[in-house]
Amino acid sequence: MEHRILGRTGREVSVIGLGAWQLGADWGEVSEDEAFATLSAAADAGVTFIDTADVYGDGRSEQIVGRFAKGRPGLTVATKMGRRMEQLPANYVMSNFRAWNERSRQNLGVDTIDLVQLHCPPTPVYSTDAVFDALDTLVAEKKIAAYGVSVETCEEALTAIARPNVASVQIILNAFRLKPLERVLPAARAAGVGIIARVPLASGLLSGRYDENTTFAPDDHRNFNRHGEAFDVGETFSGVDFATGLEAVRRLAPLVPEGATMAQFALRWILDQEGVSVVIPGARNPAQAAANAAAAGLDPLPAATLETVNGVYDELIRPQVHDRW
Repeated sequence: MEHRILGRTGREVSVIGLGAWQLGADWGEVSEDEAFATLSAAADAGVTFIDTADVYGDGRSEQIVGRFAKGRPGLTVATKMGRRMEQLPANYVMSNFRAWNERSRQNLGVDTIDLVQLHCPPTPVYSTDAVFDALDTLVAEKKIAAYGVSVETCEEALTAIARPNVASVQIILNAFRLKPLERVLPAARAAGVGIIARVPLASGLLSGRYDENTTFAPDDHRNFNRHGEAFDVGETFSGVDFATGLEAVRRLAPLVPEGATMAQFALRWILDQEGVSVVIPGARNPAQAAANAAAAGLDPLPAATLETVNGVYDELIRPQVHDRW
């Protein structure tokens, strides 16, 4: 497993991490035993970075991750805060930060959280000095070791990167979301800010396992959020129409290296983008976690393959998502 420095945290983390949204909610039911087995499989395969949030299952994901991490020294655990209240800039104040942080520290069972990220807050929050002064205070008090942001748009990312103490930016990046390559990743590299690539498989579309007959459980966001009914539609299939995504996957399938899966190819593509610190695919079971981790062992993709990915994006995906995010 390759390791990279996660921006201004100074921490060395595995290039493949684990996104723990699935262990909380919104992806169908995952039992606690299955959640622990999935975490174990990831850690056994060399994963040292786990990303969760206080709203994933109303704290369930944090609690499971926290209990697991106690028995696995060396893990870096990141969580997110801000989505527990109405999304108004006025709610992003120190009193709420303290309450959210206290709850997350209790859920995780730690005195100091390795990395806390603002969880896709309203755009004006990124330009509010008092927000970042409050986060600096939490660092000074050792309630958090470092802080970053999770963003929806490239403009939000660029605003955050300009902040002197932002350690990392979490952003959607995959073969269906290429816009961050233009300005965000170069700016992050120049500033020494880490990039955490989320939604790397476009909510499973880039796994190659779906077709026109695939259905999802009622409590799965791929069923109830296809048009942004519950949260930003970009978080579901990266904002790409399901049928368009299926066609794009069919065109990309011939590029998959022999012996690899479509999902591993999609993860390797992200790792080949200069400036990415860690990619955080989710997993619902141990087999998925181990297979995702194995993507780090693939050889870098040839230049011709990268060009073909760009071509498929330009023809099918860019018209749907590029201007929005």
